[in-house]
Amino acid sequence: MTNPQTTTGPDVLDVLITDHREVEVLFVELESRQGSPEHRRHLADVVIAELVRHSIAEEMHVYPTARKALPDGDQIAEHEISEHADAERTMKDLESVDPSDPRFDELLTHLTRTIRHHVQEEESDLFPRLRAAVAHEELVELAGKVEAAKKSAPTRPHPAAPDRPPANKLLAPGTGLVDRVRDALSGRPTTMTELRAKES
Repeated sequence: MTNPQTTTGPDVLDVLITDHREVEVLFVELESRQGSPEHRRHLADVVIAELVRHSIAEEMHVYPTARKALPDGDQIAEHEISEHADAERTMKDLESVDPSDPRFDELLTHLTRTIRHHVQEEESDLFPRLRAAVAHEELVELAGKVEAAKKSAPTRPHPAAPDRPPANKLLAPGTGLVDRVRDALSGRPTTMTELRAKES
């Protein structure tokens, strides 16, 4: 008998599209160049944390599904992972640049361009193809796995970390724990809720 909880609710693609929209809102706010340098630093930290969690979850669960379900799944997965790697290197640089430095906006522009291109490709090509090729029940089950992965994923970029299973599934939770301890000790916000609390 099928567990009813695995066949209802949002599927993995709905979850990922919601992530995309939330990051876009943060990008628009950063691009407005409004607020103090400290606020912009915190916003950038939240963007970085959200993107890292999202990327790790996709690499752990979505791209392996694409590899199995799509005839050109290996090629698509490798392309998407390559784009993640580019974004992660940019995020690593952005992490250490002060918002008052002109390089901050240069890096931010590169990151937003990279991510917007990546999102457009996923939403116009990969996601519709996955929705057509993978059973709805599996996509809903994947949503739960992606949400769980995001909870234990790193919150900081680690460009040298493995980005393919099984190594990423083994190392990401430990790296994520270390990142969350560093975030707590430094007061670095990694969600909008934390940012609002910090700035209120």
